[in-house]
Amino acid sequence: MRQKGIVYCSTGSHYRVKFNGAFYDCRIKGKFRIKGIKSTNPIAVGDRVWFDRESDGVKKTGVITEIESRQNYIVRKSVNLSKQIHIIASNIDQVFLMITFKTPTTFPAFIDRFLVTAKAYEIKTILVFNKIDLYTAQELKDMRSLKGVYEKIGYDCYEVVAKEDNSLGEIKKTMAKKVSVFSGHSGVGKSTLLNSLSPGLDLKTANVSTQHEQGQHTTTFAEMFDLEGGAKIIDTPGIKGFGVVDIQKEELSGYFREFSVLRSQCKFNNCLHTTEPQCAVKVALEAGEIAQSRYKSYLQLLDDDALYR
Repeated sequence: MRQKGIVYCSTGSHYRVKFNGAFYDCRIKGKFRIKGIKSTNPIAVGDRVWFDRESDGVKKTGVITEIESRQNYIVRKSVNLSKQIHIIASNIDQVFLMITFKTPTTFPAFIDRFLVTAKAYEIKTILVFNKIDLYTAQELKDMRSLKGVYEKIGYDCYEVVAKEDNSLGEIKKTMAKKVSVFSGHSGVGKSTLLNSLSPGLDLKTANVSTQHEQGQHTTTFAEMFDLEGGAKIIDTPGIKGFGVVDIQKEELSGYFREFSVLRSQCKFNNCLHTTEPQCAVKVALEAGEIAQSRYKSYLQLLDDDALYR
């Protein structure tokens, strides 16, 4: 019998689909391609799919036959096939990017690349600055200076201690009745925060390597969970790099909020904000109205040929 469900877990060959309160272990039959998308995984967590039920016994199984059109999706570059993408999750309301100033360090370039990607796929991003209990007074000051850069251009930002539930109230409110993705480098505290939000999840956590200040991958594939208040969360594997694809160089500045509002004031319509005369973005940069870190990230992205393939 054909039914419609939501993919809660994708391991690459098997998919856990929820229908009418029950989970079905599903597979796909033969090759399954999504028109216009070159991805390594045909089905992602969050996909709304049609499947044929094979069994309604103790072990519920089915075969996925169709994927409905995606509202949006977020991707990363495939590790092995640079010209392809890996879809991390789809049909998302918002993504929480978790950031740590140390153990491990989240650099502004990574944050900005992530924000460009999310903007390209029309997904709202909220920045969560975690582990504030570990910082010295100077580190806390520097972290808040960085946070101020993003608050100034309109991003919602929170300071939290992921292991302390009493610091997560605003995040809980923001998540109500929405599908949220939690992402960021390995070791920034995604699983710890999600366990604090809902202790019943019991997600695995691991310490950060003191030798390389890198997190260990405790989440190996994306998975969706139901929380109280109608909230759904998608836990994702830690990512060391994030993929931006199919953006033209002339369009890139449109994905930087503070650049976008100034583009019409530049002398040239196709201004890249590098060496062109009478560039409103460079004037704002020199006046301190645009953060140097943001402009540096823009130049790095502009020079990344992988973005435009």
